[in-house]
Parts: sequence; C-alpha cells; structure tokens
Amino acid sequence: MKRNKLFTIHATLILCLVLVVFVGFTTTAFAKTNENVLLIKNMETPTVVLNSFSFNAKKKSNFIVNGQKEPIDRGLTIIHFQSNGKFEFRTFDTYGSEEDSQKLIEALVSMQKNKSVFAILAHDSANKSLVGQSEKLAQMGFVKLSTIASRQAYVMHNLDGVITESIDDVSITQSQMVPSNILDSQVYFPRIKYEFEPNNNRYIAHAGGEVNGVKSTNTKDALDQNYAKGFRLFELDIIETSDGKLVAAHDWNMWSRFTDYGGTLPPTHAEFLKHKIYGDYTTLDMEGINKWFKTHPDATLVTDKVNDPVAFANSFVDKNRLIMELFSVMAVEEATRNGIHAMISHKPFLGMDGDKLNFLEVNNVKYVALSRRAIKRETKLLLQLKEHGIKVYVYHVNFDEGRDEEYVQENEIGLVYGMYADKWVFDPVKEKQSK
Repeated sequence: MKRNKLFTIHATLILCLVLVVFVGFTTTAFAKTNENVLLIKNMETPTVVLNSFSFNAKKKSNFIVNGQKEPIDRGLTIIHFQSNGKFEFRTFDTYGSEEDSQKLIEALVSMQKNKSVFAILAHDSANKSLVGQSEKLAQMGFVKLSTIASRQAYVMHNLDGVITESIDDVSITQSQMVPSNILDSQVYFPRIKYEFEPNNNRYIAHAGGEVNGVKSTNTKDALDQNYAKGFRLFELDIIETSDGKLVAAHDWNMWSRFTDYGGTLPPTHAEFLKHKIYGDYTTLDMEGINKWFKTHPDATLVTDKVNDPVAFANSFVDKNRLIMELFSVMAVEEATRNGIHAMISHKPFLGMDGDKLNFLEVNNVKYVALSRRAIKRETKLLLQLKEHGIKVYVYHVNFDEGRDEEYVQENEIGLVYGMYADKWVFDPVKEKQSK
C-alpha cells in the first residue's frame, strides 16, 4: 500500500516537472528567413516596439520585436504579422515616389480586405508624394495619415482589432503586444532576388579599405592589408596640398584629426609626408601611389574628389588601370576624349536632363557611382543600366544602421553591380547566387 502510494507521488512529481519544462519555459530565439521576413520561435507573448522619428529628430526610425531591431528607410513602412510568429515588412518611399505611394495604397487595400494584422510607421518625411492619396486614406480609416504634414512622425497599428493612429512633430514610441492567435499566411511583400556571378571586381576598397578596424585612412597600410584579403579595386581620395601636390586624404580636417596636426591647413607637401595616420599608418602622395600600383599590376585605382581627368591620368602610372569618379558632365566628356575610364557620380548623373543611357553610350561610360540610398526609388533605372552592361557601384555602405557590406551583398548586389566596401566579407565559397 505504501509502495503504491509512493509510486503515485513520484509519478505526480515527474508529471509536474514535465509540465514546467514544456509549458512554463519561454524561449526568445529568432531566425531571419530573408530581407523582409523574420520568425520569432516559441514566443508566448511577443511584443513590438514602434519607433518613428521625423526629419527633425535626426534619428533612425526602427521597430523592435522582443529585442531584435530592424532599422527602416525614408517613407512609410508596413509591418505585416503572419501565422507562426512570422512577419514581413516593406518600406515605401512616399516622400520621393508617387509610384511607391500608389503601391502602399494597393497593399493596404488588400490587407484590409483580408483582415490582416499590421502596423505602419514613418521615418524622416513621408508626405510629399502621398498628398494625392489623402482622400483614399481617409476613406480607408487612416484619418491622421491622410493629413500627415512634412517631417512628422507617425505610428499606426490594428493589433487590438481597430485602427489606432498617433502623429507627432518629432517622435513617437509605442510598445504593443502581438496577438498569438494570428492565422494569416498571406505574403504581400515577396522578396526579389537578383542573380549575379561572384567576382572580386564588384568590390571597391573604400579609402583603401579598413585597416585594423580604422576606416578612411587612405594609407599604404590599408592598401597592403586589403589587397591581401582579396580587393583588387581601391578607391583613394585625392586632394591638393598648399603647394599644389596631389596626395591621398579624405579631407584636411579629417587628416588633421587623424594626425593631431595643429598647423595651417592645407599643409605643404613636405609637412604632409612628415605625419602618419594615428602615428602608425603611412600616408601616400603621387610617388607612393604610383610605386604601390606599379608593384601590384592586377590592382586598379578608383579616384574620388579630383575632377581634372587629364592632369591626374598623366600623373598616374597606368591609365589602363584607372577609373575616375567625375563630378560634372564636362569632366566626363573630357575623360572620354582622352581615353580615360570615367565613372559618372551620383549628382550629375541623376540630375542630367534627357536620355541618360544615350549619354553613357555616346561617351563610352561604363561605370556609375550611386548612393545606395537611391536604390529603391531608382529601381527601374538600375534595371535599365544593368541590361545595358553599365556597372553601378553604390556608396553609403555602413552609413545607415544595419546596412553594412553583408546586407548590401545579400540584398542589393545583382540589381547594382558592386559596392564601395570598408572591409572584405566576400568569401566566394559562401556566395549563394550565380548565373
């Protein structure tokens, strides 16, 4: 009798322990499935924090799901909550693109029709191209969004079953529970993957590349280290000393900070050569640049800052291994007349009137430098450039939170040809796309 009673007690205790382990314990594991879809595993009560910052806040808007942050870009971002702890999101540039504003409306119409659970938040400024949709938004129940002014913060969600909106001139932060009983497998924002063939000429070492964790040094040490890692295209910023000599430095204020130089700026050529970056890294004048590229015959120089193609090309060791980012149409045309490889810069290219592709063809321009912040609003143009064999290299990598080399490699290379990168993260073995 005692033995049976004891056995019953033991069995009950074991059952209780099993229930504690499998019912009472909550995990917080995440698995990212692609650019816009995340998965929260085994979350009993997931929460979302919506942080909307207007232009005036000078901060990056984002949303956070149980500690995992996703930064967002200018415009309005929709976060769609799905079954099994998944969610997807997409940003629409409702400031700069009427097409994006129309696509936002189409997405919201579908989501309301399907009774989807979602949230919206604004970043920077979201209203310029959205004005034409104000009446439609009001009819759909987005009353505050229909009246959003320039540079305002905005948050909306229907996590409680009804549309809840907030608007502010500077910032909004809200924390909400995400319903655990969502039954919605609809995908509104399928990810677009662009195929590309891995090649180390897709990556330009920005300012020579990172050296021991330090960026923008424009030094021989940066060239040496990043050549060894795999880079073969190297950007250097070219500026003039007070006595008219060309040297590699981003700008004189940065150079003076890097060297603790307290004298008059710009320095003389002789003074420039006396100082090392952070006391360790060797600076480069034209003699040093030419010497390095002469001993690395498979390396190509990509210039920044300098806009006199003929003078610079005549001073460089090998014009065939030179690509010059140029900042005016006249400079590009001058380069073409003199057989210099020109890369037209962002502002003159996008600001050009008329047929951009025809200009590139007539002037035999094979390269374009573009801010990666323009990718979403210039997708059609980028596809046209790709079709015509124009190599677009994007800069502003590592300028925005979460938009580093790995992000650009995974999400943007293929639509654009390559990037200006601070560090080498491009192991060919790990490449996932191929033609």
